[in-house]
Amino acid sequence: MNDRMRISDSDRERAAARLRDHYAEGRLTAEELDERITAAFNARTVGDLRRVMADLPDSSMAQPDPAMPFAPPPWALRRRGPRLLPLVLVVLFAGLLLPGGWVLFAFLKLILLFWLVIALAGMIAAATFRRRVRRVLRARGNRLDWPSGRGW
Repeated sequence: MNDRMRISDSDRERAAARLRDHYAEGRLTAEELDERITAAFNARTVGDLRRVMADLPDSSMAQPDPAMPFAPPPWALRRRGPRLLPLVLVVLFAGLLLPGGWVLFAFLKLILLFWLVIALAGMIAAATFRRRVRRVLRARGNRLDWPSGRGW
C-alpha cells in the first residue's frame, strides 16, 4: 500500500487490536500501549500506522479476508492431477466397452475382496488392542501410568 493512502476507522480498530495482542504477549508496557493506541486512533494514513507498528513483528497491514475465516494451506489450492473418481469411471467404461472387459471386472473384484479382508483384519486388531488396554487399565485401577521400560 501507498504510505499516503488514507485509512478507515476499521483499519484503526484492527491496528489497536493488534497492539493489544502485542501487549498481552509482553512486547509492550502499559504506557507504550496507551501511547501507541492514541497514535493509531489519530493516524490518517497508512504510513502513520506503519510508524506505530514498525518495531513489532508482522508489521504488514495485510489482513485475512473476513469472508474466509481460515485460509487453506497453500498445497491444498494446487491441483496436481486428475482425481481418483474420473479415473475409476474411465476404467469401468473401458471394461464395459472393450472386448474381454469382463476379465477386468474379475480383477477389480479380486482387488475389492483383498481390500475387504484387510479392512476386517484391521478392525479385529483394533478391537483386540482396545480390549487389552481396558484390561490393563482395570488392573491398574483406571490409572494411566506410562510404562517405565518394563513393558505393559
